[in-house]
Amino acid sequence: MSFIMVKHIRKTFKVPIKTEGIIGSLKSFFNRKYRYIKAIDDISFSIKKGEIVGYIGPNGAGKSTTIKILSGILNPDSGSVKINNLIPNVDRKKYVKNIGAVFGQKSQLWWDIPAIDSFNLLKDIYKIDDNEYKKTLNELIDLLNLKDILNIPVRLLSLGNRMKCEIAASLIHKPQVLFLDEPTIGLDAVSKKMVRDFIKKINRQNNVTVILTTHDMKDIESLCKRIILIGKGKILYDGSISKLKKKYDYLRKITIETKDKIDIKRNYIVKEKKFDNKIEFTIDIRQIEINEFIKLLSSKISIIDIDIESSNIDDLIIKLYEEFEI
Repeated sequence: MSFIMVKHIRKTFKVPIKTEGIIGSLKSFFNRKYRYIKAIDDISFSIKKGEIVGYIGPNGAGKSTTIKILSGILNPDSGSVKINNLIPNVDRKKYVKNIGAVFGQKSQLWWDIPAIDSFNLLKDIYKIDDNEYKKTLNELIDLLNLKDILNIPVRLLSLGNRMKCEIAASLIHKPQVLFLDEPTIGLDAVSKKMVRDFIKKINRQNNVTVILTTHDMKDIESLCKRIILIGKGKILYDGSISKLKKKYDYLRKITIETKDKIDIKRNYIVKEKKFDNKIEFTIDIRQIEINEFIKLLSSKISIIDIDIESSNIDDLIIKLYEEFEI
């Protein structure tokens, strides 16, 4: 059964047309003209309880508008949204108790006071029981390693530590749905891994449903099995990353170093390039698995060294964008 159900939602924004120059500005003041932008145009999808879904697309594709509708901030012009049998913009008070949100460039923490004070304020806002609050807070402090930074004003925290506190704030009331918008933006590699590992952990332990929007494809690859690609206000792809790889990411470069001569002619070898004592093979992994190809080489020559090109999720998404011309 679907936990999140989105059916045929649309949202159009009315934007004033700006005219250059003083005269143009005066004319616009008395006779303003507008243009209409379809932010999202007939979007439908469903998400099961406990899924982590990557909601991706280029800037201006409609990602933020969708998330604002799902979180109840915006109303759709038409269509319907139901999350855990609640309608976000109708059942507002009841609904917000079940969701958490982390926006990479917008803070929910009070800037000039320590994070612990923000957590205490959120406890009162969400009317959390004292014992339940202490239990949840202690869990978050341990999981995110917050003990030494709780009493430091938020404005003095590093970006990585502030983001950890943002995540804790979004989970203090134990939401069933978590919206993450660029949760690792600006973080170093160590902090990014920590955030990703934590998201996996709360998803696994508490069965939290996560919708992730990001331009960092490493976040997507690490956390999501399924992605929804949006472009020009429409859903262009909804499916697994593994299916995308089979369709677009089927060529792999394998470079070997050997002193032996080798001559292999097979249809799964797309390209062969020789230089010094190395040979670079480009193979079609739809026709032969990498380990099978290496086993074949090993049976024919003595391999000194081998390098296998790893899959690049960024290249995969770029190919998808190119196909849909976005």
